[in-house]
Amino acid sequence: MTTIGFEGRVAVVTGAGGGLGRAHALLLASRGARVVVNDLGGSVRGAGGSLTAAQRVVQEIEALGGQAIANGDDVATREGAQQLVDAAVQAFGRVDVLINNAGILRDKTLAKMEPADFEAVVRVHLLGSAWCSQAAWPVMAQQQYGRIVMTTSAAGLYGNFGQSNYGAAKLGIVGLMNTLKHEGAKFGIRVNTVAPVALTRMTEDLPFARMLSEAVPERVAAGVAFLASEACQFTGQILSAGAGYFSLVQMIEGRGVHAPAGQATPEFVAAHWGEIADMSQAKPYDSAGDALVAAFAPR
Repeated sequence: MTTIGFEGRVAVVTGAGGGLGRAHALLLASRGARVVVNDLGGSVRGAGGSLTAAQRVVQEIEALGGQAIANGDDVATREGAQQLVDAAVQAFGRVDVLINNAGILRDKTLAKMEPADFEAVVRVHLLGSAWCSQAAWPVMAQQQYGRIVMTTSAAGLYGNFGQSNYGAAKLGIVGLMNTLKHEGAKFGIRVNTVAPVALTRMTEDLPFARMLSEAVPERVAAGVAFLASEACQFTGQILSAGAGYFSLVQMIEGRGVHAPAGQATPEFVAAHWGEIADMSQAKPYDSAGDALVAAFAPR
């Protein structure tokens, strides 16, 4: 089996001052990558800011013989994301890997949620992933090489009580990946997504925390490192990873039913719901165009 390494590569990891991001940064550095450790240094809710957490991770990397710099730019803004990428290029000359990991939590039911709390979570998770990807894009395109790893969540893929803001942002990230996988193909840019299961500062207060005692961030980082490597030649995939468990996640569509001309009525849908909901012949689609073609294909 070929060893996966990152010698000569430069990786930018957002939210890398602790938890999953720290684990990603340390693993990449241990395998030869020069790493930009980005972290705003705020609370789980996104309040405050300090470079201390990022600097601490840089010190860990340097103690192991690696190279890294700390960065405290706010990726939730277009300007902050650009400054982050500019800092990476200035320090190391290129950007080969971008891991969009930064996030905050402001949990509450939608009925009780303040608009500012909804918007703040979407800004950091979704817009932060978009702005950082946009900033890194021309660098990767010029190199004709890049690996972008997004971070989604089971809360986005499947839903979770009290996390409408977080869930909406996390599924939005999948939509972002699904478009970037097409836009990056001709530039050698592969865009994939990890759905982590890990015990971090963001999950330790959740009621099932004890179930996650084996789901340490390091066991997610292994999957992320593969997605971030040259060995990963596919694009547009979602990898569920945690506690030593790895599984492909797909959005699929059933074979469906065609209503004859003039019979596309609510009653037709009701009468044929069993066939419409039959997933025995379901399959994934690579693009919206493929799904549209399938909708008009003869049965």
